[in-house]
Amino acid sequence: MAANNGEFSNCLTHFVDNGSVESHRYYLASKTLFELLNDRGYAVPTSELTRSLPEFRAEFGQKPDPLSLRICVPLRVDSSSKILVIFCGTEEIKKGNILTVFSQIIDKESLHRIILVLQSKMNHHARKVVDEYPVKTEIFQISDLLVNITKHVLTPKHEKLTTQEKERLLQKYQVKEHQMPRMQENGAFARYHGLEKGQVMKVSYTAGLPSSLVTYRCVL
Repeated sequence: MAANNGEFSNCLTHFVDNGSVESHRYYLASKTLFELLNDRGYAVPTSELTRSLPEFRAEFGQKPDPLSLRICVPLRVDSSSKILVIFCGTEEIKKGNILTVFSQIIDKESLHRIILVLQSKMNHHARKVVDEYPVKTEIFQISDLLVNITKHVLTPKHEKLTTQEKERLLQKYQVKEHQMPRMQENGAFARYHGLEKGQVMKVSYTAGLPSSLVTYRCVL
């Protein structure tokens, strides 16, 4: 029994994380973001998709500086169109904070979208600044990024239709947008894929089914 207990203890050491919780959270959020960007069609380096926690800590340390975690990658189909991901600090985001963040962004002309990752609340004055900013800006709480919701084994496959694919679908079934099953713009999967009103998602269910069941949902 003693030998077995020793083996059990040795196995448990593989699951012990001796690093900081802070660096672990940043690692998980960064990993999900790179997967999200890759799924949206951005040119994400393979090294970022396969980076391990020890590799992340070797580069960013146990207390990563949010500024060092910024991500800027181009679309695969248009390298001149980029997205910028900004990690904000732990303090409440007020109007002055967000104005400072936006003032420090260079090459705004090349950006077609920004993602802000928050660790605390953003007051309504700051949100108004975000809403009025000329570049489309999405907001995620870091807690929403610790797990990639699309990676669960029971999660159906989600694919965004192109404008042409959407038109062919509507013509095929002779329906209008408002007659399609709906998906909320602020829903988890719509936010993950960066969908906007009017866009259509193909949802394929396979888990536990003899064959794939396909439905389409329009963001309204």
